Amino acid sequence: MTTYTDPPKESFRLSMLLYDTRYRSLTIQVVALMGFMLLAAWLINNTIQNLAALGKPIEFGFFTEPASYDINQHLLEYDSRDTHLRASLIGLINTLIIAVMGCATATIVGVLVGILRLSKNWLVAKIMAVYVEMFRNVPVLLWIVLAMAILIESLPRPAAFRGDTPDATMKVFDSVAFTNRGFYIPEPLFSRSLGDIHLFGQSSLRMDVSLDFVAFLVVLIGSIYAARRVTARADKIQNATGLRPTTWHINTAIIILPTLALLVGLGFHLGYPELRGFNFQGGIHMRNSLIALWLSLSLYTAAFVAEIVRAGILAISHGQTEAAAALGLRPGRIMRLVVLPQALRVIVPPLISQYLNLTKNSSLAIAVGYMDITGTLGGITMNQTGRELECVLLLMLVYLSISLIISAIMNWYNNRVKLVER
Repeated sequence: MTTYTDPPKESFRLSMLLYDTRYRSLTIQVVALMGFMLLAAWLINNTIQNLAALGKPIEFGFFTEPASYDINQHLLEYDSRDTHLRASLIGLINTLIIAVMGCATATIVGVLVGILRLSKNWLVAKIMAVYVEMFRNVPVLLWIVLAMAILIESLPRPAAFRGDTPDATMKVFDSVAFTNRGFYIPEPLFSRSLGDIHLFGQSSLRMDVSLDFVAFLVVLIGSIYAARRVTARADKIQNATGLRPTTWHINTAIIILPTLALLVGLGFHLGYPELRGFNFQGGIHMRNSLIALWLSLSLYTAAFVAEIVRAGILAISHGQTEAAAALGLRPGRIMRLVVLPQALRVIVPPLISQYLNLTKNSSLAIAVGYMDITGTLGGITMNQTGRELECVLLLMLVYLSISLIISAIMNWYNNRVKLVER
């Protein structure tokens, strides 16, 4: 009778880290990581020592010094006596405003152009193709400067609105003024306002949060949630009986009526801009620099989004369209209900890159005088304080944080729309 026993296990030896394939790759990675960390430590230590020798040790006390410069477009309260930290905060908010407005506009325009590029109408398809090729093959900086020049040269001066027979008139029921100094639009006001919340006291990070706006958001979010619950209930009924109850009128009432009731209760009305002296007063003033940057970045990025949308639509099998048409669906509903939901799984990943590019391209705002985070922290603040290393590192951190947040949101949405394997 023969007995088989397991061979004795080989004891570990240091030479196995190099000659044993089970450990070699891990050894190389650890050595490479240690080398990178040593190089980074040497660079940081060398930089700190050199700055100390020049009498410029790394410190951030300059943020508490008065900024002594104005910012022409600001959402929060600001004047030149505020600190550099306050100026940087205003610049960051301006950057976020451009990023949000630009991404929203570029998405809407890009989706429309991408769909129209596939139109069976030859003229429409060619016009959209010209738009795409024209915008994406010219540097965005040139579009920003051109848009600024058009706004300044083509729009009337505020003085043109004065007189019994003015050369220019306000638009949209005399509520909007387009001038070479910017656009003046109505602002929302409340006669029975709930007031404001003052956050962070009188520090550089102080801000006033409108309770009216908070209440509006709470009611709107609650209404949308309730409408989604109604839709979910309709889905269950359809799955159980095959018949779907009509819900659009219920959802419309759930979303509109509570919001409308809140606005009436708060005494909502619009404050219109009026020509007083040499300029318009009241309303919201959107300066030419903001408009030029917003339109240029939106239309430029929309050209790339259009190609992404077109590629996503073409990636869907033509049999899907034929099957939907065989069921009696019209082309518009086929695109909205069948093609686009499936195409999103192809569209969303490259769309993230375009959102990131638009956000980073907003740093070109300094070309038209729009004070974003690059113009404040990376521009005037850096030149006044001489703290170029601190300012540049913080500026990089800001853009990195914004990009990571955008990526996280879009990746979450991508996981929501991706195919679920069974």
